[in-house]
Formats: sequence, structure tokens, C-alpha cells
Amino acid sequence: MNDIPSTPDRRTVLTGKAISAVIAHAPRLWPTIRRPVMSFFDRAAAGWDGRTGAGSVQHLAPLATAVLAVGKEPERVLDIGCGTGAATLFLAREFPHARIRGVDLSTQMISQASSKTGLDPEARVAFRQGDASDLPWPDRSFDLVTLVNMPLFFREIDRVLRPDGTVIVVATLGDRTPFSTPSATIERKFDRLGISVASIGAAGDGSWYAGIKSGGNL
Repeated sequence: MNDIPSTPDRRTVLTGKAISAVIAHAPRLWPTIRRPVMSFFDRAAAGWDGRTGAGSVQHLAPLATAVLAVGKEPERVLDIGCGTGAATLFLAREFPHARIRGVDLSTQMISQASSKTGLDPEARVAFRQGDASDLPWPDRSFDLVTLVNMPLFFREIDRVLRPDGTVIVVATLGDRTPFSTPSATIERKFDRLGISVASIGAAGDGSWYAGIKSGGNL
């Protein structure tokens, strides 16, 4: 029997939202909080799926709906803040011909994710440890970038996204998601980077934003 997902307490929600706000509005401060955030997720990795319901239908409902905004099937997909890989593996099933990469700050989360697929870095689906503020891929590497319950380094997302590519931001518990950014902030900051809204909505307990990067015909 699957564990019943726990609901984040008020302190966790407020802390996660505060961290997300810092990253959205003052990303230069990230190095001062990076280590405690990494330590938190390293400690939380064991048993994460059971506690959060990661990979359940309810957890994935907003992402499953948001990917309908993706037009042409992507060739390369990046899941930022992949955690134990639940969303990454969903994307691999949804886009069976794409190369899928998951990245997370926590080495323990990556260990959990890699145990589900193996360790071959050349596999169609692979995971690696990395910092979302400085992703280990060159410019314009991905057709689709997804973030589930993640703070947003807007410029870094824009850097690795190809023109006409799609970015999807999911909060699996909507406004109650600890690591989440208000929809108005997401829209405004992406719009300044030339990423326009393709779809916004809600599914299950969560919500999503999908945006398309301009410039494909330049």
C-alpha cells in the first residue's frame, strides 16, 4: 500500500515561498542559502516519494495537463529540480523519442532518481547533480524545460531553452506549494525575456504555467 502523502505545514510553506521569492527577485543572494537548501533535500530524500505522493496521478495531474500545450514533440527535455525523478520519468513516457535529462541540487535525490533508471549518462533518460542557477548545458540545449515545485532562475531557464521551445512550471498543491512563485510574477518575468503565455490552468490540487519562447524564425 502506498503511503498517504503528507501536507506541508505552515512553516514549510512560508519558508519555501520565501526562498522562491528571493530567487525570483534577488538571485544574487542564492549562494548564501544554497548550502542549507541542499542539506534539507539531502536529508529528505529517503522516503520522499511516499511522503509527498510523487509519481501519483494526483501529483502529476497538472504536468500531465500542461504538456498538452507542447506542439511539436520535443527532441530534448530538461526537468529542473527533478528530485527523485517522478516527473522526469513521466515525461519520458509522454515523449518516447526524446532525450530526457533530470537535474537536481541534492546528490541524495539524484541517487534515488538514478536507481530507477541506471547510471549510464548516455541513456535516453539520465540524471545528474547540478545547480539550477548555473546549469551544466550550453545555450539553447532543450526544446522543453519543466519545473515542478521549484524556485525559478528565470534567465538560466531562458538561456538553455531553444527558440520556439516550451517552459512548463507546475505547483502540485497550487498556492499551498512551498517552493512556488506567484503566477503574476512568472508571467511578468518570462514576458520580459520573450517567453509568452501559451496556457495557464489547474488540475487536481495543482496549477501550471506553460510559455513559448519567441525567436524561432529569426
